[in-house]
Amino acid sequence: MKTSNRNIYRNLLFLFGFLIVLYGLSSWFYVRLDLTSDQRYTLSAATKNIISQADSPVVIDVLLKGSFPPEFRKLQDETRQLLEEFAAENSNIKYSFIDPSDDDATEIHQSIEDFGLMPAQVSVMEGGKQSVEIIFPYALAHYEGKSVSIPLLKNQLGSTSEERVQSSIQNLQYAFADGLKKLVTEKSKKIAVIKGNGELDDRFIFDFFSTLREYYFTAPFTFDSVATKPIETLRQLKTFDLIVIAKPTESFTEEQKYVLDQYLMHGGKALWLIDMIQLHTDSQTGKMFAFSMDLNLNDFFFRYGLRINPNLLKDVYSAPIVLATGEDRESQYERYPWFFSPLSSSQNNHPIVANIEAVKFDYASAIDTLENSIQKTILLSSSPISKIVGVPYEIDLDVEIPEFLQVVNEGPNPNQFNAGEVPLAVLMEGSFTSVYKNRVKPFKDPDELEEGKNTKIIVISDGDVIKNQLQGKKPLELGFDRMTNSFYGNKEFLLNSVNYLLDDTGLINIRSKQINIPFLDPIATIENRNKYQLLNLVAPLLFLAAFGLTFNFLRKKRNKVN
Repeated sequence: MKTSNRNIYRNLLFLFGFLIVLYGLSSWFYVRLDLTSDQRYTLSAATKNIISQADSPVVIDVLLKGSFPPEFRKLQDETRQLLEEFAAENSNIKYSFIDPSDDDATEIHQSIEDFGLMPAQVSVMEGGKQSVEIIFPYALAHYEGKSVSIPLLKNQLGSTSEERVQSSIQNLQYAFADGLKKLVTEKSKKIAVIKGNGELDDRFIFDFFSTLREYYFTAPFTFDSVATKPIETLRQLKTFDLIVIAKPTESFTEEQKYVLDQYLMHGGKALWLIDMIQLHTDSQTGKMFAFSMDLNLNDFFFRYGLRINPNLLKDVYSAPIVLATGEDRESQYERYPWFFSPLSSSQNNHPIVANIEAVKFDYASAIDTLENSIQKTILLSSSPISKIVGVPYEIDLDVEIPEFLQVVNEGPNPNQFNAGEVPLAVLMEGSFTSVYKNRVKPFKDPDELEEGKNTKIIVISDGDVIKNQLQGKKPLELGFDRMTNSFYGNKEFLLNSVNYLLDDTGLINIRSKQINIPFLDPIATIENRNKYQLLNLVAPLLFLAAFGLTFNFLRKKRNKVN
Protein backbone atom coordinates (compact mmCIF):
# COMPACT_ATOMS: atom_id res chain seq x y z
CA MET A 1 0.00 0.00 0.00
CA LYS A 2 2.88 2.35 0.88
CA THR A 3 4.66 1.45 -2.35
CA SER A 4 1.51 2.28 -4.29
CA ASN A 5 1.25 5.68 -2.56
CA ARG A 6 4.91 6.41 -3.32
CA ASN A 7 4.29 5.64 -7.00
CA ILE A 8 1.31 7.97 -7.06
CA TYR A 9 3.28 10.81 -5.43
CA ARG A 10 6.22 10.21 -7.76
CA ASN A 11 3.97 10.31 -10.83
CA LEU A 12 2.29 13.49 -9.61
CA LEU A 13 5.68 15.09 -9.00
CA PHE A 14 6.86 14.05 -12.45
CA LEU A 15 3.69 15.47 -14.02
CA PHE A 16 4.07 18.72 -12.09
CA GLY A 17 7.70 19.07 -13.20
CA PHE A 18 6.77 18.31 -16.82
CA LEU A 19 4.12 21.04 -16.75
CA ILE A 20 6.63 23.56 -15.36
CA VAL A 21 9.12 22.72 -18.13
CA LEU A 22 6.36 22.92 -20.76
CA TYR A 23 5.26 26.31 -19.44
CA GLY A 24 8.83 27.57 -19.58
CA LEU A 25 9.28 26.39 -23.15
CA SER A 26 5.97 28.00 -24.20
CA SER A 27 7.22 31.39 -23.03
CA TRP A 28 10.20 31.05 -25.38
CA PHE A 29 8.48 29.46 -28.36
CA TYR A 30 5.13 30.88 -29.51
CA VAL A 31 3.31 29.02 -32.28
CA ARG A 32 -0.24 29.37 -33.64
CA LEU A 33 -1.42 26.55 -35.87
CA ASP A 34 -4.26 26.82 -38.36
CA LEU A 35 -5.68 23.29 -38.54
CA THR A 36 -8.73 24.19 -40.67
CA SER A 37 -8.90 22.47 -44.06
CA ASP A 38 -9.40 25.78 -45.90
CA GLN A 39 -6.75 27.68 -43.87
CA ARG A 40 -9.31 30.39 -43.14
CA TYR A 41 -7.31 31.88 -40.25
CA THR A 42 -4.00 32.05 -42.14
CA LEU A 43 -3.31 35.69 -42.97
CA SER A 44 -2.11 36.54 -46.46
CA ALA A 45 1.20 38.31 -47.06
CA ALA A 46 -0.69 41.45 -48.11
CA THR A 47 -2.71 41.46 -44.88
CA LYS A 48 0.40 40.99 -42.74
CA ASN A 49 2.11 43.83 -44.59
CA ILE A 50 -0.79 46.19 -43.84
CA ILE A 51 -1.01 45.15 -40.19
CA SER A 52 2.74 45.63 -39.70
CA GLN A 53 2.42 49.32 -40.62
CA ALA A 54 0.35 50.07 -37.51
CA ASP A 55 2.97 51.45 -35.11
CA SER A 56 0.43 52.80 -32.61
CA PRO A 57 -2.82 51.35 -31.23
CA VAL A 58 -5.61 50.49 -33.67
CA VAL A 59 -8.91 50.20 -31.79
CA ILE A 60 -11.62 48.13 -33.49
CA ASP A 61 -15.20 48.16 -32.19
CA VAL A 62 -17.24 45.28 -33.63
CA LEU A 63 -21.01 45.84 -33.51
CA LEU A 64 -21.82 42.13 -33.35
CA LYS A 65 -23.00 41.57 -29.82
CA GLY A 66 -26.42 41.10 -28.32
CA SER A 67 -29.49 39.28 -29.55
CA PHE A 68 -29.36 38.34 -33.20
CA PRO A 69 -30.17 35.32 -35.41
CA PRO A 70 -28.34 32.07 -34.63
CA GLU A 71 -26.58 31.76 -38.00
CA PHE A 72 -25.10 35.22 -37.53
CA ARG A 73 -23.27 33.92 -34.48
CA LYS A 74 -21.04 32.17 -37.01
CA LEU A 75 -20.16 35.58 -38.42
CA GLN A 76 -19.47 36.80 -34.87
CA ASP A 77 -17.28 33.78 -34.06
CA GLU A 78 -15.34 33.99 -37.34
CA THR A 79 -14.80 37.73 -36.81
CA ARG A 80 -13.45 37.12 -33.30
CA GLN A 81 -11.13 34.36 -34.54
CA LEU A 82 -9.80 36.54 -37.34
CA LEU A 83 -9.17 39.52 -35.06
CA GLU A 84 -7.29 37.22 -32.69
CA GLU A 85 -4.95 36.46 -35.59
CA PHE A 86 -4.61 40.20 -36.30
CA ALA A 87 -3.76 40.89 -32.64
CA ALA A 88 -1.28 38.00 -32.58
CA GLU A 89 0.44 39.49 -35.64
CA ASN A 90 0.62 43.01 -34.17
CA SER A 91 -0.03 43.74 -30.49
CA ASN A 92 -1.21 47.26 -31.45
CA ILE A 93 -4.45 45.74 -32.73
CA LYS A 94 -7.08 46.05 -29.97
CA TYR A 95 -10.66 44.94 -30.45
CA SER A 96 -13.92 44.63 -28.53
CA PHE A 97 -17.47 43.51 -29.29
CA ILE A 98 -20.20 46.03 -28.52
CA ASP A 99 -23.98 45.75 -28.45
CA PRO A 100 -25.29 48.73 -30.48
CA SER A 101 -28.71 48.36 -28.83
CA ASP A 102 -27.21 49.07 -25.39
CA ASP A 103 -28.48 52.43 -24.16
CA ASP A 104 -25.15 53.12 -22.43
CA ALA A 105 -23.15 52.90 -25.71
CA THR A 106 -23.64 56.59 -26.50
CA GLU A 107 -20.34 56.95 -28.38
CA ILE A 108 -21.27 54.05 -30.64
CA HIS A 109 -24.69 55.57 -31.28
CA GLN A 110 -22.99 58.80 -32.32
CA SER A 111 -20.56 56.92 -34.59
CA ILE A 112 -23.43 55.04 -36.24
CA GLU A 113 -25.09 58.38 -36.94
CA ASP A 114 -21.86 60.04 -38.15
CA PHE A 115 -21.03 57.22 -40.57
CA GLY A 116 -24.63 56.84 -41.69
CA LEU A 117 -24.59 53.11 -41.00
CA MET A 118 -27.75 51.41 -42.18
CA PRO A 119 -29.10 48.44 -40.19
CA ALA A 120 -29.73 45.13 -41.91
CA GLN A 121 -33.05 43.35 -41.73
CA VAL A 122 -32.53 39.62 -41.49
CA SER A 123 -35.26 37.04 -41.92
CA VAL A 124 -34.59 33.96 -39.85
CA MET A 125 -36.31 30.58 -39.65
CA GLU A 126 -35.91 29.02 -36.20
CA GLY A 127 -37.99 26.29 -34.64
CA GLY A 128 -40.36 26.33 -37.60
CA LYS A 129 -41.13 30.04 -37.07
CA GLN A 130 -39.96 32.98 -39.16
CA SER A 131 -38.85 36.22 -37.56
CA VAL A 132 -37.16 39.46 -38.63
CA GLU A 133 -34.17 40.78 -36.70
CA ILE A 134 -32.36 44.11 -36.99
CA ILE A 135 -28.55 44.06 -36.76
CA PHE A 136 -25.69 46.47 -37.44
CA PRO A 137 -23.11 44.29 -39.22
CA TYR A 138 -20.20 46.74 -39.03
CA ALA A 139 -16.89 47.33 -37.32
CA LEU A 140 -15.46 50.78 -36.54
CA ALA A 141 -11.67 51.11 -36.65
CA HIS A 142 -9.82 54.06 -35.09
CA TYR A 143 -6.15 54.99 -35.62
CA GLU A 144 -4.31 58.24 -34.81
CA GLY A 145 -7.45 60.38 -34.92
CA LYS A 146 -8.85 58.77 -38.08
CA SER A 147 -11.80 56.40 -38.24
CA VAL A 148 -13.33 54.12 -40.87
CA SER A 149 -16.37 51.88 -40.96
CA ILE A 150 -15.92 48.28 -42.08
CA PRO A 151 -19.01 46.49 -43.47
CA LEU A 152 -19.07 42.86 -42.37
CA LEU A 153 -22.20 41.68 -44.20
CA LYS A 154 -22.11 41.45 -47.99
CA ASN A 155 -25.19 42.28 -50.02
CA GLN A 156 -26.03 39.48 -52.42
CA LEU A 157 -28.82 39.54 -54.95
CA GLY A 158 -31.50 36.94 -54.15
CA SER A 159 -29.41 35.14 -51.53
CA THR A 160 -30.59 33.45 -48.34
CA SER A 161 -29.32 34.45 -44.89
CA GLU A 162 -26.95 31.49 -44.84
CA GLU A 163 -25.56 32.39 -48.26
CA ARG A 164 -25.04 35.99 -47.13
CA VAL A 165 -23.19 34.82 -44.02
CA GLN A 166 -21.09 32.41 -46.10
CA SER A 167 -20.16 35.18 -48.53
CA SER A 168 -19.49 37.60 -45.67
CA ILE A 169 -17.16 35.18 -43.90
CA GLN A 170 -15.41 34.66 -47.23
CA ASN A 171 -14.93 38.43 -47.39
CA LEU A 172 -13.90 39.04 -43.75
CA GLN A 173 -10.14 39.15 -44.15
CA TYR A 174 -10.45 41.43 -47.15
CA ALA A 175 -12.90 43.74 -45.34
CA PHE A 176 -10.63 44.26 -42.33
CA ALA A 177 -7.43 44.49 -44.38
CA ASP A 178 -9.09 47.02 -46.67
CA GLY A 179 -10.32 49.10 -43.73
CA LEU A 180 -6.93 49.09 -42.00
CA LYS A 181 -5.20 50.02 -45.25
CA LYS A 182 -7.25 53.21 -45.40
CA LEU A 183 -6.00 54.08 -41.91
CA VAL A 184 -2.33 53.09 -41.87
CA THR A 185 -1.13 53.26 -45.50
CA GLU A 186 0.02 56.50 -47.10
CA LYS A 187 -1.35 57.30 -50.56
CA SER A 188 1.15 57.40 -53.44
CA LYS A 189 -0.52 56.58 -56.80
CA LYS A 190 -2.23 59.31 -58.87
CA ILE A 191 -5.35 58.92 -61.02
CA ALA A 192 -6.50 61.38 -63.70
CA VAL A 193 -10.18 61.70 -64.59
CA ILE A 194 -10.22 62.74 -68.25
CA LYS A 195 -12.54 65.64 -69.08
CA GLY A 196 -13.31 67.60 -72.24
CA ASN A 197 -15.07 65.12 -74.54
CA GLY A 198 -18.53 65.05 -73.00
CA GLU A 199 -17.73 62.56 -70.25
CA LEU A 200 -20.13 61.88 -67.37
CA ASP A 201 -20.82 64.81 -65.09
CA ASP A 202 -19.10 64.74 -61.68
CA ARG A 203 -22.35 64.07 -59.81
CA PHE A 204 -22.75 60.76 -61.68
CA ILE A 205 -19.25 59.52 -60.82
CA PHE A 206 -19.14 61.08 -57.36
CA ASP A 207 -19.49 57.90 -55.29
CA PHE A 208 -16.83 55.89 -57.12
CA PHE A 209 -14.17 58.60 -57.02
CA SER A 210 -15.04 59.49 -53.43
CA THR A 211 -14.15 55.89 -52.59
CA LEU A 212 -11.00 55.97 -54.74
CA ARG A 213 -9.78 59.04 -52.86
CA GLU A 214 -9.49 56.89 -49.75
CA TYR A 215 -6.68 54.96 -51.48
CA TYR A 216 -5.24 57.19 -54.21
CA PHE A 217 -4.79 60.80 -55.26
CA THR A 218 -7.39 61.74 -57.89
CA ALA A 219 -7.75 64.87 -60.01
CA PRO A 220 -9.71 65.98 -63.09
CA PHE A 221 -7.60 66.39 -66.23
CA THR A 222 -9.04 68.44 -69.09
CA PHE A 223 -8.04 67.68 -72.67
CA ASP A 224 -8.87 71.18 -73.92
CA SER A 225 -5.23 72.19 -73.64
CA VAL A 226 -4.16 69.55 -76.20
CA ALA A 227 -5.22 71.88 -79.03
CA THR A 228 -2.78 74.61 -77.96
CA LYS A 229 -0.12 72.87 -75.80
CA PRO A 230 0.03 69.19 -76.78
CA ILE A 231 3.62 68.52 -75.58
CA GLU A 232 3.07 70.14 -72.19
CA THR A 233 -0.29 68.36 -71.80
CA LEU A 234 1.34 64.99 -72.54
CA ARG A 235 4.14 65.71 -70.09
CA GLN A 236 1.61 66.52 -67.35
CA LEU A 237 -0.44 63.44 -68.16
CA LYS A 238 2.62 61.22 -67.75
CA THR A 239 2.81 62.22 -64.07
CA PHE A 240 -0.36 60.17 -63.46
CA ASP A 241 -0.28 56.42 -62.96
CA LEU A 242 -3.77 55.79 -64.35
CA ILE A 243 -6.33 57.60 -66.49
CA VAL A 244 -10.09 56.96 -66.37
CA ILE A 245 -12.28 57.86 -69.36
CA ALA A 246 -15.94 57.62 -68.30
CA LYS A 247 -18.49 57.60 -71.15
CA PRO A 248 -17.24 60.27 -73.60
CA THR A 249 -19.88 61.52 -76.05
CA GLU A 250 -17.76 63.78 -78.28
CA SER A 251 -15.22 62.66 -80.87
CA PHE A 252 -11.52 62.65 -80.01
CA THR A 253 -9.21 64.65 -82.23
CA GLU A 254 -6.07 63.09 -83.70
CA GLU A 255 -3.98 65.23 -81.34
CA GLN A 256 -5.90 63.93 -78.33
CA LYS A 257 -5.59 60.34 -79.54
CA TYR A 258 -1.85 60.76 -80.02
CA VAL A 259 -1.47 62.13 -76.47
CA LEU A 260 -3.39 59.11 -75.13
CA ASP A 261 -1.38 56.75 -77.32
CA GLN A 262 1.99 58.08 -76.15
CA TYR A 263 0.83 58.08 -72.54
CA LEU A 264 0.16 54.35 -72.89
CA MET A 265 3.41 53.77 -74.80
CA HIS A 266 5.33 55.16 -71.82
CA GLY A 267 3.69 52.70 -69.43
CA GLY A 268 0.55 54.58 -68.38
CA LYS A 269 -2.52 52.55 -67.42
CA ALA A 270 -6.06 53.21 -68.67
CA LEU A 271 -9.63 52.32 -67.73
CA TRP A 272 -11.98 52.95 -70.66
CA LEU A 273 -15.79 52.97 -70.21
CA ILE A 274 -17.09 53.49 -73.74
CA ASP A 275 -20.54 53.69 -75.32
CA MET A 276 -20.62 53.12 -79.09
CA ILE A 277 -24.35 53.87 -79.28
CA GLN A 278 -26.39 56.89 -78.24
CA LEU A 279 -30.03 57.01 -77.20
CA HIS A 280 -32.53 59.66 -78.27
CA THR A 281 -36.06 59.93 -76.87
CA ASP A 282 -38.91 61.24 -79.01
CA SER A 283 -40.58 63.96 -76.92
CA GLN A 284 -44.00 63.26 -78.46
CA THR A 285 -44.21 59.46 -78.54
CA GLY A 286 -41.79 58.72 -75.68
CA LYS A 287 -40.08 56.09 -77.84
CA MET A 288 -36.33 55.70 -77.71
CA PHE A 289 -34.06 55.28 -80.71
CA ALA A 290 -30.55 53.86 -80.56
CA PHE A 291 -27.97 55.17 -83.04
CA SER A 292 -24.28 54.46 -83.51
CA MET A 293 -21.89 57.08 -82.13
CA ASP A 294 -18.56 57.89 -83.77
CA LEU A 295 -15.92 58.78 -81.16
CA ASN A 296 -13.11 58.47 -83.72
CA LEU A 297 -11.61 55.64 -81.63
CA ASN A 298 -12.13 52.65 -83.93
CA ASP A 299 -8.55 52.63 -85.27
CA PHE A 300 -7.26 53.33 -81.76
CA PHE A 301 -8.72 50.19 -80.22
CA PHE A 302 -8.31 48.12 -83.38
CA ARG A 303 -4.55 48.60 -83.30
CA TYR A 304 -4.42 47.53 -79.66
CA GLY A 305 -6.39 44.35 -80.38
CA LEU A 306 -10.14 44.80 -79.95
CA ARG A 307 -13.24 46.32 -81.48
CA ILE A 308 -16.32 47.76 -79.75
CA ASN A 309 -19.24 47.14 -82.08
CA PRO A 310 -22.03 49.71 -82.62
CA ASN A 311 -24.83 47.34 -81.62
CA LEU A 312 -27.09 46.50 -78.68
CA LEU A 313 -27.09 43.40 -76.50
CA LYS A 314 -30.24 41.71 -75.22
CA ASP A 315 -29.67 39.24 -72.39
CA VAL A 316 -32.31 37.06 -70.73
CA TYR A 317 -30.29 37.19 -67.50
CA SER A 318 -30.88 40.86 -66.78
CA ALA A 319 -32.02 43.41 -64.20
CA PRO A 320 -35.71 44.41 -64.13
CA ILE A 321 -37.12 47.77 -65.05
CA VAL A 322 -39.74 49.49 -62.84
CA LEU A 323 -42.67 51.11 -64.62
CA ALA A 324 -45.73 52.96 -63.34
CA THR A 325 -49.13 51.48 -64.21
CA GLY A 326 -52.48 53.18 -63.70
CA GLU A 327 -53.17 56.89 -63.40
CA ASP A 328 -52.64 59.53 -60.72
CA ARG A 329 -53.25 58.20 -57.20
CA GLU A 330 -54.12 54.72 -58.47
CA SER A 331 -50.76 54.28 -60.18
CA GLN A 332 -48.58 51.41 -59.01
CA TYR A 333 -44.96 50.54 -59.71
CA GLU A 334 -44.38 47.12 -61.23
CA ARG A 335 -41.22 45.26 -62.19
CA TYR A 336 -40.81 43.98 -65.73
CA PRO A 337 -37.97 42.08 -67.39
CA TRP A 338 -35.62 44.36 -69.31
CA PHE A 339 -33.12 42.52 -71.48
CA PHE A 340 -31.22 45.75 -72.27
CA SER A 341 -29.79 45.68 -68.71
CA PRO A 342 -27.58 42.57 -68.67
CA LEU A 343 -26.34 41.23 -65.34
CA SER A 344 -22.86 39.91 -65.88
CA SER A 345 -21.17 37.53 -63.45
CA SER A 346 -18.02 35.67 -64.37
CA GLN A 347 -16.83 32.13 -63.69
CA ASN A 348 -13.34 33.47 -64.33
CA ASN A 349 -11.02 33.10 -61.32
CA HIS A 350 -9.19 36.31 -62.17
CA PRO A 351 -8.82 38.39 -58.98
CA ILE A 352 -10.69 41.33 -60.52
CA VAL A 353 -13.93 39.37 -60.82
CA ALA A 354 -13.53 36.58 -58.25
CA ASN A 355 -16.30 36.48 -55.63
CA ILE A 356 -18.08 39.68 -56.68
CA GLU A 357 -21.79 40.28 -57.16
CA ALA A 358 -23.27 40.49 -60.66
CA VAL A 359 -22.39 43.73 -62.50
CA LYS A 360 -25.26 45.69 -64.04
CA PHE A 361 -24.90 47.06 -67.57
CA ASP A 362 -27.30 49.32 -69.48
CA TYR A 363 -27.50 49.27 -73.29
CA ALA A 364 -24.15 47.54 -73.66
CA SER A 365 -22.40 46.61 -76.90
CA ALA A 366 -20.44 43.54 -77.95
CA ILE A 367 -16.63 43.53 -77.89
CA ASP A 368 -14.59 41.55 -80.41
CA THR A 369 -11.04 40.55 -79.50
CA LEU A 370 -8.49 40.46 -82.33
CA GLU A 371 -5.38 38.38 -82.80
CA ASN A 372 -2.12 40.06 -81.81
CA SER A 373 0.67 39.68 -79.25
CA ILE A 374 -1.31 41.31 -76.44
CA GLN A 375 -2.63 39.04 -73.67
CA LYS A 376 -6.41 39.44 -73.39
CA THR A 377 -8.65 38.31 -70.53
CA ILE A 378 -12.43 38.52 -70.84
CA LEU A 379 -13.45 39.76 -67.41
CA LEU A 380 -17.20 39.99 -67.92
CA SER A 381 -19.55 38.72 -70.60
CA SER A 382 -23.24 38.18 -71.19
CA SER A 383 -25.03 34.98 -70.30
CA PRO A 384 -25.19 32.24 -72.97
CA ILE A 385 -28.83 33.21 -73.65
CA SER A 386 -28.20 36.53 -75.39
CA LYS A 387 -29.03 38.27 -78.63
CA ILE A 388 -27.39 41.10 -80.60
CA VAL A 389 -29.41 43.68 -82.54
CA GLY A 390 -28.04 46.26 -84.93
CA VAL A 391 -28.57 50.01 -84.85
CA PRO A 392 -30.42 52.17 -85.60
CA TYR A 393 -32.98 50.42 -83.41
CA GLU A 394 -36.33 51.55 -82.06
CA ILE A 395 -36.93 50.77 -78.38
CA ASP A 396 -40.68 50.76 -77.82
CA LEU A 397 -41.86 49.73 -74.34
CA ASP A 398 -45.23 48.60 -75.72
CA VAL A 399 -43.38 46.16 -77.97
CA GLU A 400 -40.37 45.16 -75.88
CA ILE A 401 -42.11 44.44 -72.54
CA PRO A 402 -44.67 41.93 -73.96
CA GLU A 403 -41.87 40.26 -75.93
CA PHE A 404 -39.65 39.97 -72.85
CA LEU A 405 -42.54 38.65 -70.73
CA GLN A 406 -43.23 36.00 -73.35
CA VAL A 407 -39.58 34.92 -73.34
CA VAL A 408 -39.57 34.69 -69.54
CA ASN A 409 -42.82 32.73 -69.40
CA GLU A 410 -42.35 30.44 -72.41
CA GLY A 411 -38.58 30.29 -72.68
CA PRO A 412 -36.28 31.92 -75.26
CA ASN A 413 -36.22 30.91 -78.90
CA PRO A 414 -32.78 29.28 -79.41
CA ASN A 415 -32.72 30.49 -83.01
CA GLN A 416 -32.92 34.10 -81.82
CA PHE A 417 -30.99 34.10 -78.54
CA ASN A 418 -27.94 32.42 -80.03
CA ALA A 419 -25.17 35.00 -79.58
CA GLY A 420 -23.62 33.04 -76.71
CA GLU A 421 -21.39 34.67 -74.09
CA VAL A 422 -20.64 38.09 -75.55
CA PRO A 423 -17.57 39.91 -74.09
CA LEU A 424 -18.46 43.15 -72.29
CA ALA A 425 -15.24 43.94 -70.37
CA VAL A 426 -11.73 42.98 -71.50
CA LEU A 427 -8.34 43.29 -69.80
CA MET A 428 -5.33 43.73 -72.10
CA GLU A 429 -1.77 43.33 -70.85
CA GLY A 430 1.57 43.59 -72.64
CA SER A 431 3.72 45.86 -74.77
CA PHE A 432 1.46 47.70 -77.20
CA THR A 433 2.37 49.01 -80.63
CA SER A 434 1.64 52.67 -81.21
CA VAL A 435 -1.50 53.50 -83.20
CA TYR A 436 0.63 56.01 -85.12
CA LYS A 437 3.48 53.71 -86.06
CA ASN A 438 4.37 54.31 -89.74
CA ARG A 439 1.77 57.08 -89.85
CA VAL A 440 1.95 60.87 -90.04
CA LYS A 441 1.98 62.20 -86.46
CA PRO A 442 -0.44 64.99 -85.44
CA PHE A 443 2.47 66.81 -83.77
CA LYS A 444 6.16 66.14 -83.17
CA ASP A 445 6.98 64.55 -79.83
CA PRO A 446 10.72 64.34 -79.00
CA ASP A 447 10.07 61.38 -76.66
CA GLU A 448 7.93 59.43 -79.12
CA LEU A 449 7.78 55.63 -78.73
CA GLU A 450 6.44 53.33 -81.46
CA GLU A 451 6.81 50.17 -79.34
CA GLY A 452 5.50 50.71 -75.85
CA LYS A 453 6.57 49.67 -72.39
CA ASN A 454 4.66 46.93 -70.61
CA THR A 455 1.28 48.22 -69.43
CA LYS A 456 -2.38 47.31 -68.81
CA ILE A 457 -5.70 48.53 -70.20
CA ILE A 458 -9.28 47.62 -69.32
CA VAL A 459 -12.04 48.37 -71.83
CA ILE A 460 -15.74 48.21 -70.83
CA SER A 461 -18.43 48.55 -73.50
CA ASP A 462 -20.85 50.55 -71.35
CA GLY A 463 -20.17 53.90 -69.73
CA ASP A 464 -23.08 53.53 -67.31
CA VAL A 465 -21.22 50.83 -65.34
CA ILE A 466 -19.53 53.68 -63.40
CA LYS A 467 -22.64 55.86 -63.12
CA ASN A 468 -24.30 56.23 -59.71
CA GLN A 469 -27.98 57.12 -59.38
CA LEU A 470 -29.27 60.28 -57.70
CA GLN A 471 -31.82 60.76 -54.93
CA GLY A 472 -32.85 64.30 -55.71
CA LYS A 473 -29.45 65.96 -55.97
CA LYS A 474 -27.73 63.50 -53.65
CA PRO A 475 -25.52 60.83 -55.28
CA LEU A 476 -26.31 57.29 -54.16
CA GLU A 477 -23.82 54.47 -53.72
CA LEU A 478 -22.58 53.06 -57.01
CA GLY A 479 -24.32 49.76 -57.75
CA PHE A 480 -27.49 50.61 -55.82
CA ASP A 481 -30.72 50.72 -57.83
CA ARG A 482 -33.21 52.81 -55.88
CA MET A 483 -36.19 51.65 -57.96
CA THR A 484 -35.68 47.95 -57.20
CA ASN A 485 -33.79 48.48 -53.90
CA SER A 486 -31.08 46.11 -55.18
CA PHE A 487 -27.29 46.20 -54.93
CA TYR A 488 -25.09 45.17 -57.84
CA GLY A 489 -21.35 44.56 -58.03
CA ASN A 490 -20.37 47.59 -60.15
CA LYS A 491 -18.40 49.36 -57.46
CA GLU A 492 -16.51 46.28 -56.33
CA PHE A 493 -15.67 45.39 -59.93
CA LEU A 494 -14.34 48.86 -60.76
CA LEU A 495 -12.35 49.12 -57.51
CA ASN A 496 -10.75 45.77 -58.25
CA SER A 497 -10.01 46.95 -61.79
CA VAL A 498 -8.25 50.09 -60.57
CA ASN A 499 -6.31 48.13 -57.93
CA TYR A 500 -5.17 45.62 -60.54
CA LEU A 501 -4.18 48.26 -63.09
CA LEU A 502 -2.09 50.03 -60.44
CA ASP A 503 -0.41 46.73 -59.42
CA ASP A 504 -2.11 47.03 -56.03
CA THR A 505 -3.16 43.39 -56.21
CA GLY A 506 -2.51 42.28 -52.64
CA LEU A 507 -6.03 42.96 -51.37
CA ILE A 508 -7.96 41.65 -54.35
CA ASN A 509 -5.99 38.40 -54.25
CA ILE A 510 -7.51 37.75 -50.82
CA ARG A 511 -10.93 37.47 -52.51
CA SER A 512 -9.95 34.30 -54.36
CA LYS A 513 -9.51 32.41 -51.08
CA GLN A 514 -12.31 29.86 -50.68
CA ILE A 515 -13.80 29.26 -47.23
CA ASN A 516 -16.38 26.57 -46.55
CA ILE A 517 -18.64 27.14 -43.55
CA PRO A 518 -21.00 24.26 -42.68
CA PHE A 519 -24.58 25.19 -41.81
CA LEU A 520 -27.32 23.09 -40.26
CA ASP A 521 -30.13 21.93 -42.52
CA PRO A 522 -33.16 23.83 -41.09
CA ILE A 523 -35.67 21.22 -42.29
CA ALA A 524 -33.69 18.29 -40.87
CA THR A 525 -33.14 20.25 -37.65
CA ILE A 526 -36.89 20.72 -37.13
CA GLU A 527 -37.71 17.12 -38.01
CA ASN A 528 -35.05 15.62 -35.70
CA ARG A 529 -35.14 18.25 -32.98
CA ASN A 530 -36.58 15.99 -30.24
CA LYS A 531 -34.23 13.14 -31.08
CA TYR A 532 -31.12 15.30 -30.79
CA GLN A 533 -32.36 17.01 -27.62
CA LEU A 534 -32.89 13.60 -26.02
CA LEU A 535 -29.49 12.43 -27.24
CA ASN A 536 -27.75 15.51 -25.82
CA LEU A 537 -29.51 15.00 -22.48
CA VAL A 538 -29.09 11.24 -22.07
CA ALA A 539 -25.68 10.63 -23.68
CA PRO A 540 -23.63 12.60 -21.08
CA LEU A 541 -25.47 10.85 -18.21
CA LEU A 542 -24.81 7.41 -19.71
CA PHE A 543 -21.15 8.33 -20.20
CA LEU A 544 -20.81 9.46 -16.56
CA ALA A 545 -22.54 6.30 -15.33
CA ALA A 546 -20.26 4.08 -17.41
CA PHE A 547 -17.20 5.96 -16.19
CA GLY A 548 -18.31 5.65 -12.53
CA LEU A 549 -19.01 1.92 -12.77
CA THR A 550 -15.69 1.27 -14.50
CA PHE A 551 -13.76 3.35 -11.97
CA ASN A 552 -15.39 1.51 -9.01
CA PHE A 553 -14.74 -1.86 -10.59
CA LEU A 554 -11.04 -1.09 -11.14
CA ARG A 555 -10.66 0.38 -7.64
CA LYS A 556 -12.17 -2.73 -5.98
CA LYS A 557 -10.02 -5.02 -8.11
CA ARG A 558 -6.84 -3.12 -7.13
CA ASN A 559 -7.76 -3.23 -3.43
CA LYS A 560 -8.25 -7.01 -3.59
CA VAL A 561 -4.81 -7.43 -5.16
CA ASN A 562 -3.18 -5.28 -2.45
